[in-house]
Amino acid sequence: MRISRREALGGASLLAGAVGFGGAPAFAAQRARSIPATPVRWIDDAAPALSPGQTFGVPWPRGVLAAKGPLSVTGADGVALPSQHWTIATWPDGSAKWTAHALPAGTDMPATLAVIPGRPAAPQEPVTVREAADRIEIAVGSSIWRIGKSGQALIQSADSDGRRVMDAFELVASVDSAPEKGTRTEFIGRIDKATVEQTGPVRAVVKLEGMHEGAGRRWLPFVVRFYAYADSRHLRIVHSFIFDGDAKKDFLSGLGLRATVPMAAPFHDRHVRLATADGHLFVEAVRPLTGLRRDPGKPFRDAQIAGRAIPPLEGMPKSVSSLLDRIPSWSDFTLEQPTADGFAIRKRTKAGQAWIDATSGTRSLGLGYVGQPTGGVALATRYFWERHPAQIDVRGAAEDKASLTAWLWSPDAPAMDMRSYRDVDGMEEYDAQNEGLAITYEDYEPGWDDASGIARTNELTLWACPATPTAEALSAMAKTNAVPPQLMVTPERIHEAGVLGPWGLPDRSTPMKARIEAQITNLADFYADEVDRRGWYGFWHHGDVMHTYDRDRHQWRYDIGGFAWDNSELSPDLWLWYTVLRSGSGKIFRFAEAMTRHTGEVDVYHLGRFAGLGTRHGVQHWSDSSKQPRVSNAAYRRIFYYLTADERVGDLMRALLTSDQTLEHVEIGRKVPGAKRTPLPKGVIDFSFGTMWCSVAAAWLTEWERTGSKLWRDRLVAGMDSIGRLKYGWLAGSAPYDLKSGRFMGPGDTISLSHLNAVFGAVEINAELLDLLDVPRYRTAWLDYCRWFNADKASWEAKFQMPFKSRNLKEGHSRLTAYVAKETGEATLGTRAWAEFMSGEAGLGLSDGDPRVTIDAPGLIRPLVEWPDVSTNAAAQWGLAAIENLALVPDALASVQGPK
Repeated sequence: MRISRREALGGASLLAGAVGFGGAPAFAAQRARSIPATPVRWIDDAAPALSPGQTFGVPWPRGVLAAKGPLSVTGADGVALPSQHWTIATWPDGSAKWTAHALPAGTDMPATLAVIPGRPAAPQEPVTVREAADRIEIAVGSSIWRIGKSGQALIQSADSDGRRVMDAFELVASVDSAPEKGTRTEFIGRIDKATVEQTGPVRAVVKLEGMHEGAGRRWLPFVVRFYAYADSRHLRIVHSFIFDGDAKKDFLSGLGLRATVPMAAPFHDRHVRLATADGHLFVEAVRPLTGLRRDPGKPFRDAQIAGRAIPPLEGMPKSVSSLLDRIPSWSDFTLEQPTADGFAIRKRTKAGQAWIDATSGTRSLGLGYVGQPTGGVALATRYFWERHPAQIDVRGAAEDKASLTAWLWSPDAPAMDMRSYRDVDGMEEYDAQNEGLAITYEDYEPGWDDASGIARTNELTLWACPATPTAEALSAMAKTNAVPPQLMVTPERIHEAGVLGPWGLPDRSTPMKARIEAQITNLADFYADEVDRRGWYGFWHHGDVMHTYDRDRHQWRYDIGGFAWDNSELSPDLWLWYTVLRSGSGKIFRFAEAMTRHTGEVDVYHLGRFAGLGTRHGVQHWSDSSKQPRVSNAAYRRIFYYLTADERVGDLMRALLTSDQTLEHVEIGRKVPGAKRTPLPKGVIDFSFGTMWCSVAAAWLTEWERTGSKLWRDRLVAGMDSIGRLKYGWLAGSAPYDLKSGRFMGPGDTISLSHLNAVFGAVEINAELLDLLDVPRYRTAWLDYCRWFNADKASWEAKFQMPFKSRNLKEGHSRLTAYVAKETGEATLGTRAWAEFMSGEAGLGLSDGDPRVTIDAPGLIRPLVEWPDVSTNAAAQWGLAAIENLALVPDALASVQGPK
């Protein structure tokens, strides 16, 4: 059901008759069909002990479900559960393409679920939202959260069981004037805008936007979302900030979220809990009653350890009760995680007194609690040790108000140093910069290695507790926050919906297919495991992988220019998400999720002169001077968005809608040696079809699906139709592009085949565009490109009578050949596609068995696992080609001899 050609795109005469769009008449009949149950599973293959509330996406085949059709979620017994749903994408005919579904928090979650037509049940404790002049009030059962609409308190207060358990909840930060021993300036967040994005009964979302203020300065823009789920006593927090400082002057030395907790109980009934490793806890009181020279009695000791109020003092031996004030009261506690592999806990009686070392360990789960028998607050950071240096502080536990701070960047760690890592003396001239590119593969240009404008998103959970939770409860809370359970529609059902381009389910029906499938699995597992083996952790690094391996050092080239951090080069994000779609693997889902969080934030500029562009791979995520839409690419975010309905990623993709405009003052090809630059009129830029136009088109496609706006559909059509009108279409590689109309210009009468043009999501996005929009000229242009990119010399010269130039990445480009084979039905092209894939040319190659080897030697920092000759370019493109070739031309594989 492609879009009808009979409707014209009004206004543009060049488009008349070239494309159509609109509703398909079959939809009314189709939506009357019975809709089968959609199976949903936990990505870890088992129901969690505790769910903090769930949100997941469900795809629908075209024309099946009305966008506002009633849906419910059931357990295996078919009984409707409390749920809430909304449409997050539609097909061109107006039917639902993706819906999002929310479930309450709870401990008794079904192991299997299904989405079916029907009315959901009502939650036991629904979420209600009330908006007043100065606050937004969210209530769930006996928990009440008062969220500010202005001022410094993001949350003004929180009640649980009718008692105030938290006062202000604020954002705090500090900046030093030098990386070591500089003057420290404190900042606090201030709200500029508050928006209720969603109301209950199962899920509510409030978005706060603002800046940090201090010493007469406003900077560090933030966006904080609070998520409330039915049947819960917590808020999920998604915290995002942009670094907009001067890397030479602003050394961020602390970034955190702080809760103020009223304290009135006797010191012996004030409790501090810190999560250590593997679900264990550091359990202490402000004034301990255990280990004393005189025993207060087992009931007193047991009550304090359990977090309950101790029995009346009259029952305690006077030899102890008369001397309680002689026991030191410990007011301040700190859990610091300076590295991925070690934390330390220390405490002191008050400021100005010595810190006492309490204990240490490996990887803390990142939860802290402070409170009393009548209530308190717990706060936990996801990726606590992975994004070191992190810290949890309790201060003033022996005072009337304690504070609990989750530091995303520890104030006790060295300040962030985001200056350039390299000595650039003598690198002012382009020739010298290009010489640097020739030897280290990283391009430098003064001022273009600026970190200002990059961002980071972190996730936390905040609990308002009516009493000090048990150790078992706090442990479950910490583990759930650290590794949140996630629901996902089964791969079979996602595939049946016909969404997200050319992919298929695993197929091991022949020995060769089984061999390819084994490598698909092994390769993704290898990269996921490399994160821990190689320590790819840290505040800015977590979620990224390295680009290329150094076999001599047995080390990834972390310090060699453009061979270091990958920054989405050649689409590892897409490869991992397609692996998730077909496998449902929880391990790879979380690996891809961390990558999406990183690459969409740290590798992309969110404000300033490079806004909307990303940075090419380098030693620092922002160090290379090539700023491109191929990195900020919405194609790398949209699968995660549709699987989870994540609002932050939705914001990031929406921010890319006008990123093509940035290229008017950021010329990507400005330093290409020998390139001839023809001056272009104002508002016209040179725009490559794959690395640039397709990258931005992914954002337009997603926005069209999310909103139904014709503005973005028409912009897609303008680009597609104008490429199709060029003499050589896609084979021209690029053309002058009018930013206002969205059309390519000029004759397009030369051929320019770049090996990069199709490997940044162009294959996958084009498959979706051609499924949704009937633009005949564009279809012809794309199929010609797919046919001829990997063509042999004789065929090429017979067709074009132009010199045949060498190609690169033949293995990865085999999926272009497979695509045109599928579209045209030409069996010889299917065979050719598999021959190109099996050649391994400019790629990874298919191994005979598992190629991973373990090596150990005195010169290594530890025993290491290696995949010989691996590079992320080759791995990502091999993975995508393997997945897509199996989906497009599976039967043609039988006629091809695989490598021995």
